[in-house]
Amino acid sequence: MATLDRRAFLRTTGLAGLALGLAACGDNGTATSGSSSGGDGFGAVKLQLSWKKNVEFAGEYFADTNGYYKAAGFTQVELLSGGGSGTSVESGLATGRCWAGLSAPTITAPAILQGAPLKIVGATFQKNPFAIISLSKNPIKDAKDLAGKRIGVQDSNELVWNALLKANGLDDSSVTRVPFQSDPSMLTSGQLDGYVGFVTSGPVNLRLQGHDPEYLLLADAGLPLVAETFTVTQETIDNERDKLKAFLTAEIKGWKDAVADPAKSAELAATVYGKDQNLDVKEQTEEAKMQNDLVVTPDARKNGLFTMTPELIEENISSLAKAGLTIKAEQLFDLSILDEVYQADPSLKLS
Repeated sequence: MATLDRRAFLRTTGLAGLALGLAACGDNGTATSGSSSGGDGFGAVKLQLSWKKNVEFAGEYFADTNGYYKAAGFTQVELLSGGGSGTSVESGLATGRCWAGLSAPTITAPAILQGAPLKIVGATFQKNPFAIISLSKNPIKDAKDLAGKRIGVQDSNELVWNALLKANGLDDSSVTRVPFQSDPSMLTSGQLDGYVGFVTSGPVNLRLQGHDPEYLLLADAGLPLVAETFTVTQETIDNERDKLKAFLTAEIKGWKDAVADPAKSAELAATVYGKDQNLDVKEQTEEAKMQNDLVVTPDARKNGLFTMTPELIEENISSLAKAGLTIKAEQLFDLSILDEVYQADPSLKLS
C-alpha cells in the first residue's frame, strides 16, 4: 500500500524551472506530446497520473478498457504512473512528457504563480481525500476535538496541517503535533489520538485489521479542496479545444462506469493496470466505494462529473489562501470546456 507522502500537500521540487520550461516549449512543446494526427482522429496522447496505478484511477481504466478513448478519436491514451521524484504532472507538461495530467490545486497553483501557463479544467474528486483519522473509542469528529490531542503529521503535510488550524482558529500550541511516517500502528497502540491521512485508504485498512475507525474530512472542517484535477497547458485550451473536449467526454464515460461498479474498478486496478503493485482486490473494492463519495456529490450529480460550482471554486481559492497561496480563480481554473461538453451531450450527466 502506498504511503501518505504520495499526496504531499505542496510539492515544490522542480517548480523553479517550470515556468521557463513551459515558456520554452511553446507550440513545439505542445505538438510533441499531444498534437492531432490529422484526418479523422486525434492520434496518441499521454495522461500522467498523480500516483501509481491503483483504484484511484478506475475511471481511466474503464475509459481505456471499454474503448471510450478510441471512440472519442484517440488511437491511444497512454496512462503514465506518477509519484516518483521529478515526475509531477506540472513537470511532465513542461517537458512534453505528458499532454494532460491528474494533479491538485495545491500543486498546480504554485507552478502558475511562478509563471507556468497551466489551467485546471475539471476535478475528479469534488472533495480532497485528506482527513484526520482516529478511532471510535477516542473519536475526532469536529475540528474543536483536536484541542489537547496528539496528531501525527508528516513533514510533507505541514502546510495542510497549518491551513487546517488557521481555518478553525486553532493555535498550534493547543494541539501536539507528533512526527509521523504513515504508520497506523501509532494510532492503534495509543501513541497518537489521530493522524492526517487519506480517507480512501486509512479507514479501510484499519477496518480490515479489525479496528473501528473514525474520520473527519478536512473538506468538512473548513478546508474544502478538490483533488485528482485535470491539468493542461493554456496552449492546449487555446489550440486543441475539440481534442480536449473529446478527451473529457471519454473520461466522463469511464468514471460513470467506475462509480457504478466498485468491484470491477478494483479488479481492473489489481489484475490489469496495477498488477505489478501487489494490490488486494478486497481492499481496493472498499477504497473504490469510499472514493465514490468524493467523486459523486449532490452538485456533481446535478451538474455532471468533474464540474465545479462557482461556490466550490471560491472555497478552493479561500483554502489555498489559508495555505499561503494567493491566486485568483481565473488564473487557476477554466471550467468552460466541461460546460461545452455537457451542453453538447446532457446524457453524460449521472442519471
